[in-house]
Amino acid sequence: MSEILDVDLLAFEGGTDAARKAVVDGTMQSLRSGFVFTRHDLSTDLLDTAYGMLEQFFRLSVDEKVKSTASGTHGQTGYTGLLVETAAVSDVPDWKEMLNWGLELPDGHPLRRKYPSRYPDRVLPEQQVPGITEVLEEFHKRVLDIQRRFLRIIAMGIGCHETFFDKMTIDGTTLTRAIHYPAMDSAPGSEHFWAAEHADINLITALPRASAKGLQVRLDTGEWVDAIPPDEGVIINTGIMLEHITNGLVPSGWHRVVADPDHVGDRYSVVQFCHPTPWTILNPVPSCITPENPQRFPPIEAGDRLDEVIYEINLVEDARRVD
Repeated sequence: MSEILDVDLLAFEGGTDAARKAVVDGTMQSLRSGFVFTRHDLSTDLLDTAYGMLEQFFRLSVDEKVKSTASGTHGQTGYTGLLVETAAVSDVPDWKEMLNWGLELPDGHPLRRKYPSRYPDRVLPEQQVPGITEVLEEFHKRVLDIQRRFLRIIAMGIGCHETFFDKMTIDGTTLTRAIHYPAMDSAPGSEHFWAAEHADINLITALPRASAKGLQVRLDTGEWVDAIPPDEGVIINTGIMLEHITNGLVPSGWHRVVADPDHVGDRYSVVQFCHPTPWTILNPVPSCITPENPQRFPPIEAGDRLDEVIYEINLVEDARRVD
């Protein structure tokens, strides 16, 4: 796989059978790298407003930003400071700070009763940036809609009905994360990356915009290449849970974020991790199990697999593996 392909979600949804098949085939070819670009229908005004508010938040003093910390939530909502999250394959924390949010479920919802740590009360800096809660909630909903629609392409590509992922992602623990990468010349050491190489834990991840280059993808050749989507395109990458469900047919997309030598200054991006409900049993689907590709992964509950990775990436406050 020598390149990341550009496919058209909107053509899949409104095209002929031949057009739909072409989108599925192109997606599955590109996902050999774990990455694909797609056209989307997100509002440019919404993106501009959300990114502007988030930049306003990250420019606040540390004392103001830490007011949005949500202790005990393991990075699932609120503010996470610099030099905390650490890639599972690294012992050096990433040079980034984050603001995390998702949708809240009612107190009596069975998912919230069974998994209270997965569905915490949302913490956002409404006092410091008035109006940000409404904007970020709308942003979350719109990007999640894109992701759930794109999963229908993948479902068909792995031999399942196109609605295969629909129900498992209703009220899932999908997380949206705004990330500020400060200028690398202010990092505490040369060993720090903006984000070291890693694979995401979830089904798929969407990145609709970044303020500067930096995202790099590891192809199956081992080569690292810049991921720069076409105008009005969104980057989709695959995660560990999708690799599990597809028995490795769709690998996790390994990536890192490295400051471009020609870029001086900060970088801002917002990504969304599309998760199933935590009680979903991750088990390879029969269509991905063949004599040539026997079952590789045992069943595991999605919530348990998420807990493993949250610990590995250093987000469990009372069990940091890296200080």
